[in-house]
Amino acid sequence: MRYEGRNIVLTGGTRGLGRAMALAYLREGARVHATYAGNEEGAEALRQEAGDMLERLYLHKFDVSDHGACQAFWNDLESVPISALINNAGLRRDGLLATMNPTEWQQVMDTNLSGGFYMSKFGVLNMMRQRYGRILFVTSPAGRVGFAGQGNYSASKAGQVGLMRSLSKEVARKNITVNCVSPGFIDTELIADLSPELKAEYKTQVPMRRFGKPEEVANAAMFLTSEEASYINGAVLEVTGGL
Repeated sequence: MRYEGRNIVLTGGTRGLGRAMALAYLREGARVHATYAGNEEGAEALRQEAGDMLERLYLHKFDVSDHGACQAFWNDLESVPISALINNAGLRRDGLLATMNPTEWQQVMDTNLSGGFYMSKFGVLNMMRQRYGRILFVTSPAGRVGFAGQGNYSASKAGQVGLMRSLSKEVARKNITVNCVSPGFIDTELIADLSPELKAEYKTQVPMRRFGKPEEVANAAMFLTSEEASYINGAVLEVTGGL
């Protein structure tokens, strides 16, 4: 129960990696404030899975790409000391750069990068009042190596790393750390639309010859947001199977 009595904010917290992290923090005793944009089916499934931990799960429906909605969310939590913020909300709109329309570019940047900026902006103010906090961005190796057909996604993920490193220097003296966890190919809905042939090709690129499990990413996230990780700041922890 490492997180007993702790309050955690987790964006995109009802499906995929977010669902795995929400359940992991709940099992460790945390009160989890999980956000989601609109998938009620995913939210209800998480409620059911939480079981007797449901009383410590709080679901908040809003779009993290909306600055005003993020501000309203944090205003509601003004009196709640937040120990950790995990910026996990993200989406893909794949396409070749030459044929990508501006909407596909902007949607990905708004959610993946601007959403993390908005949530961190207000989260920092909450954490500064208690002079403690952990902020974690869920980035991707795509931001480091790039993948064909994912120019928008790769750019947003590279931007997260730059944002994290700048913020980590701004708030370190307030006992707030800021880091990234960088999952590789993880078996979630985010890659469910890939063809079997493409999945097989990607697996050959991973030295462990398999995709990761969401729980393996959750374990890394929980370490980086723990008290034990007090001297890890401005770092990117890759969970990629050696990719």
